[in-house]
Amino acid sequence: MRISSPAFEDGGTIPDQYSKEGGNKRPPLQFEDIPSGAKSLVIIVDDPDAPNGTFTHWLAFNIPTSVREIAENAASVPMQEGRNDYGQSSYGGPKPPSGEHRYYFKLYALDDRLPLQRGVSRLQLEEGMIGHVIGEAECVGRFAARELANH
Repeated sequence: MRISSPAFEDGGTIPDQYSKEGGNKRPPLQFEDIPSGAKSLVIIVDDPDAPNGTFTHWLAFNIPTSVREIAENAASVPMQEGRNDYGQSSYGGPKPPSGEHRYYFKLYALDDRLPLQRGVSRLQLEEGMIGHVIGEAECVGRFAARELANH
């Protein structure tokens, strides 16, 4: 299984338009080699370098396994979204307080659809996934904090 983005290489820099301050657009994503027994896909995007522990930027679930690509900011993909650590049920781009952080884009293939509603927490999503993950993949993007100009 594989997840990638045409907007940045694995380990590369996430373009500014996908950051919280640069437009907050959801980056395009592509999926390959989804297991044949999969019934739905889940995406979790997080930042393990956040000062107070891992910060969740996006939770998307019950994505049909027929989806192989999510275009930039696409609204037409049938999926449900959980609540990120900004308190929103949508994508929230990188906005590190200082330095460069890593952003993990994790893709999970599940053997079922999840009986969860929009706005669930990460914990609720992860609990629902227990025993259903049959494949996973990840890619990483980097993003640095905007430096404050010295006046």
